[in-house]
Amino acid sequence: MTENISITFPDNVSRQYHMGITPAEIARSISSSLEKKAVSALVNKTHWDLQWPICSDATIEINQMGDNPYSLELIRHDFAHVMARAVQELWPETKVTIGPVIEKGWYYDFDRDTPFTPGDLQIIEKKMKEIINLRDKVSFDVWDRERALEYYRENNEPYKVELVEAIPEDQEIKMYWHGDWQDLCRGPHLAHTGQLPADAFKLTSIAGAYWRGDSRNKMLQRIYGIAFRNRKDLKDYLTFLEEAKKRDHRKLGSEMKLFHFQDEAPGMVFWHPDGWTICKEMKSYMSRRQTEFGYQEVNTPAVLD
Repeated sequence: MTENISITFPDNVSRQYHMGITPAEIARSISSSLEKKAVSALVNKTHWDLQWPICSDATIEINQMGDNPYSLELIRHDFAHVMARAVQELWPETKVTIGPVIEKGWYYDFDRDTPFTPGDLQIIEKKMKEIINLRDKVSFDVWDRERALEYYRENNEPYKVELVEAIPEDQEIKMYWHGDWQDLCRGPHLAHTGQLPADAFKLTSIAGAYWRGDSRNKMLQRIYGIAFRNRKDLKDYLTFLEEAKKRDHRKLGSEMKLFHFQDEAPGMVFWHPDGWTICKEMKSYMSRRQTEFGYQEVNTPAVLD
């Protein structure tokens, strides 16, 4: 006989369910509409994939795509995976590494001999939209360490091998699939690729990054992206970036003939008369205020070896 567990909802109402039930099944038991709208859950206040089993008494909240931080985190997380899948479908020889969520979006690091170009970003975006339109189911499984290591060795993914080897022995090794494409990930994720807003993301830039931030390791190629819940939020953010560029102090300083920069001294300011007057006045004001509040000034060398 299957043992039951008690699940408590935000209104403090509790229901009995079989041990191992998933948030997706709980949402389905409430209503078909909630099942369709659900994107993840909070189980005992921990962000929880809809597919993960619940094996003991717990509290639960079902997250929908509305205005909450969990849905936006999921959107950006899944976009990272979809981008990596798109890159490997376009250039199968590319090796994948990691792709975390960051402020406003995500990045993913790739090992590829041929450098990515700005034009490649548009090609990748197009492929990502194709993947989103497929509405591929997102699934996961827990593998033992040796199975995961064997899988990545057979698929020539050395970075994933290294990541699996670094996972502590007491932690589960979760494997996620977006359709047929697979990645090592702690999750959680959306239910299918079609839940991603295809008109609310943009790949923004390419940069170099050493594997694990160590200059002794290989230089990888990092692609950055941004994503939001809807097209309006994306457009608003892009407009904000354009306005910020207009107010860049380096641009304004040059236009107002306050200062300039030169290649001979990167990052060093060459003050013009009006700019230097403003700078001296600001320094004088700051010094007076610091003295009033009892601060003592010191001076250190400008250059150290």
